[in-house]
Amino acid sequence: MPAPDYPAEVRARLETDAREVIARYPDSRSALLPLLHLVQSEEGYVTRTGVKFCAEMLDLTTAEATAVATFYSMYRRKAGGDYQVGVCTNTLCAVMGGDAIFEELQEHLGVGNGETTEDGRVTLEHIECNAACDFAPVIMVNWEFFDNQTPESAKGLVDDLRAGRTVEPTRGAPLCSFKETSRILAGFPDTRDGAVSATGGAGPASLAGLRLARGEAEPGKVVSPRSGSAAPRTGPDAESAARHDSSHDAPQKTSASDPEHPAGPVAEEGE
Repeated sequence: MPAPDYPAEVRARLETDAREVIARYPDSRSALLPLLHLVQSEEGYVTRTGVKFCAEMLDLTTAEATAVATFYSMYRRKAGGDYQVGVCTNTLCAVMGGDAIFEELQEHLGVGNGETTEDGRVTLEHIECNAACDFAPVIMVNWEFFDNQTPESAKGLVDDLRAGRTVEPTRGAPLCSFKETSRILAGFPDTRDGAVSATGGAGPASLAGLRLARGEAEPGKVVSPRSGSAAPRTGPDAESAARHDSSHDAPQKTSASDPEHPAGPVAEEGE
């Protein structure tokens, strides 16, 4: 059974937007990802009609468009809530409490993974790493960060979302609906009041490496794994150690981390 078409007025509006997107690329098929976001912004997920539209606009087969839409997890394949609440359950977030948060949210909301609350407000899912490990455990709502969460704060967050109360991400842009997010990801400007202003940038944990590279951090310390003692490094490799946050990251010419069993100097190249 062929996919139905969009109503004429919707089709005309989407074609105008699609041509604007396609014009940004030297090869039209490169516009497939943003076009999938565009059709997702229309109905909240990528429908068969949306796939057909993308294929027609880019002179692709529906199989080619479907292969891309089903490969990437940011494209929904079924209707969902206004807010996609993703709990990171990858390694660090999991051990820091992400698994517990996900389990409690399932019970609190009465839904399973990938399911939506009866009021249509929240879709809950577990997600993979979102590169925010230094703020674990992390929840993302429509791809905005909510850092250092606990089961109680997470339940309060979804309760606020369902009640229509304003919530502010830990950092990044103000929160908007899933459809609005999809349109922004398609490459269209965010026209909401105050959308340009951020609620916060990267925190101290994320900037530690930058401070170290600028020489603003404390020099590294040698820590013996057997004794646990720490002391400032001295000797010919002290300058090298000062450039590293961990003594084990610094190049060493002896087994300085194990003074009880020195291995002796390492021969230089050419010796």
